[in-house]
Amino acid sequence: MQKRGLRHFLKKEDLFGKINNMVNIKDILSNYKNIALVGASKDLNKTSTIVMKYLQNYGYKVYPVNPTIIGQVILGERVYGKVSEIDGPVDIVDVFRPSDEAVEIVNDAIKINAKVLWLQLNIKNSEAKKIAEANNIIYIEDKCTRVEVEKYLN
Repeated sequence: MQKRGLRHFLKKEDLFGKINNMVNIKDILSNYKNIALVGASKDLNKTSTIVMKYLQNYGYKVYPVNPTIIGQVILGERVYGKVSEIDGPVDIVDVFRPSDEAVEIVNDAIKINAKVLWLQLNIKNSEAKKIAEANNIIYIEDKCTRVEVEKYLN
């Protein structure tokens, strides 16, 4: 009977963790409206551009970041070379780059006091997570901002 009670408690803990995680993402998306989108593309068919347009349409200010097209314009916004070059407030750094670039990106996010490092689908980096958390930056990995907005805010 005691083992059953512990299993039941652990299941409740897992459920609480999932619920707590959902609330945090909803809170993040509700309260943080300025996004640096790292890996932005001029190609309107690329996932990063589709997500950027969706976020803009949902009321977010999105700063595209791509060092190969600095100064050009994507969806009406000037492109920056690095997150730390953005001249406005940035709450979320939304990353559409390979996992091995996440450490450099989180170090840049620290310089501008970003609140969240958000790695898109299939992007994970344990070192970036350690750095983010050590600097009080919320770390989210392997999740699409568009999907999460649709899930929690529609």
